[in-house]
Amino acid sequence: MAGSYQDAKEVDEHDVGIAHASPESPQLSSSAASDLDDNYDIYRKSAREDVDPLEAKKVLRKIDIRVLPILFVIYLLQYLDKNGINYASVYGLKTGTHLHGQDYSWLASIFYFGYLISQYPSGYLLQRLPLAKVLSFSTLGWGIILITTPACYNFAGIAINRFLLGVVEATVNPGFILVMSTWYTSAEQPLRLESYYCTNGIATMFGGLIGYAVGHITTGLPKWMYVFLIFGSCSIATGVWSWFMLPDQPSTAKFLNERERVVAVERVAGNRQGVKNHHFKKHQLWQTLYDPKTWILFVMATAAQIPNSAITSFTSLIIKGFGVGTLGTQYLQIPGGAVQFLALIIGGYVCTKWPNLRCITMIVANTICIIGAALLVGLPEDAKWGRLVGLWLCYFQGLGFSMSLTMVSSNVAGYTKKQLTAAILFTGYCVGNIIGPQTFKTSEAPYYHSAYIAMLVGYSVKLLMVVVLYVYMWSANKKRDRAMVAQGTLSDEEEKAAIERGMLDTTELDNPGFRYAL
Repeated sequence: MAGSYQDAKEVDEHDVGIAHASPESPQLSSSAASDLDDNYDIYRKSAREDVDPLEAKKVLRKIDIRVLPILFVIYLLQYLDKNGINYASVYGLKTGTHLHGQDYSWLASIFYFGYLISQYPSGYLLQRLPLAKVLSFSTLGWGIILITTPACYNFAGIAINRFLLGVVEATVNPGFILVMSTWYTSAEQPLRLESYYCTNGIATMFGGLIGYAVGHITTGLPKWMYVFLIFGSCSIATGVWSWFMLPDQPSTAKFLNERERVVAVERVAGNRQGVKNHHFKKHQLWQTLYDPKTWILFVMATAAQIPNSAITSFTSLIIKGFGVGTLGTQYLQIPGGAVQFLALIIGGYVCTKWPNLRCITMIVANTICIIGAALLVGLPEDAKWGRLVGLWLCYFQGLGFSMSLTMVSSNVAGYTKKQLTAAILFTGYCVGNIIGPQTFKTSEAPYYHSAYIAMLVGYSVKLLMVVVLYVYMWSANKKRDRAMVAQGTLSDEEEKAAIERGMLDTTELDNPGFRYAL
């Protein structure tokens, strides 16, 4: 491994050397050509022109109108779809599929086994193939899988169904991280990311309303089946819509004219990360494994997702354990969704207006989650409303996790390294979501004390990891600032060299002009 890493360093030095070559030079070696961003030709056009801020703002508005609504709907549906068993659980799902003991808990975990296995193949496809087409095909695929769920009549059948659903949905979160870095500047990403991630809160409210409406159906199929038929049909329609409307990257975007494509690339080049490179780089693989950020993010994701099942797959059962009727388990999820929605939007606005408050925002969100979990652990079982408020406070976890995604989209450069870091982060995401449901022991129903303790531990570990990540990135920024001052490099020269290296697929560790967004 040491030898491979040395080879990697030599290749990276070669990359940096290219950045200082004449941009007009028509000859590049085949290895150098693979370093060029897929949008490099357009970038060279923009490098010779000044982009008017008003023109850039107009292009940004067009991108927002075309890209964000599609991301919004897809993310809304993937949250509803994977958590459909939560709404169906109180309408006869267990009886209809003959579940016993820990079977329901395993259904929540099995989804993430599929998600885990699919992480690296889907990451490879997202790099090699048109990004939008992979996401659209996945949306169509999971809609088809979901709409077949009512055909499952035993644990084996629905377990396979849930596994395949996880396999197909695994492209969404990593793919959306790449969409953010493809179309938006680092400063623009937090609010845009939260604009689609907030659909977790909307889905909780909207799903609760659908669940409430399904509860009033008195004829036809068993009630639990309607949940999957409704969500699956919407996903199929959205997959078709996305296939025709979601653009892959600026250089091929049909909704932009030639000049607007130049502006779109120039905007994103300022991230010092490039836009997209479809060549897999082995040296970036090694660097991903050696980068401390990779493993800090892995632990963060694992710890954050252990409590996740409490506010997804088990919410209805938790609230039912508070002594609430079946319909109440649906509409009492709506305040939690509202808390999550408002936390995400406000957090996204704060981190956009003050770009270096991302880690601080995560710290605040996780502290609130710790308070919520402590209420669930410490309050007596008859303190229904206090425990319910504690559960609602745990919905702040969406803000903490979504901000950790911007750590990949904004703070990891090199396209291979970015998608591998995302894959490792979501490996932790899967591990946490596999562990979480198993803390809900059938023998402890309906109070699930072990699960609440696991939530408190998970949130506390996540908080510690956020602090470690902040200290690491802050110290790295200061070290690079001191090095630049010692060299006497002018800031505008540093900026141009850093952007050029980014468009040549250089990682953030090998780009001395790169600075982490804190």
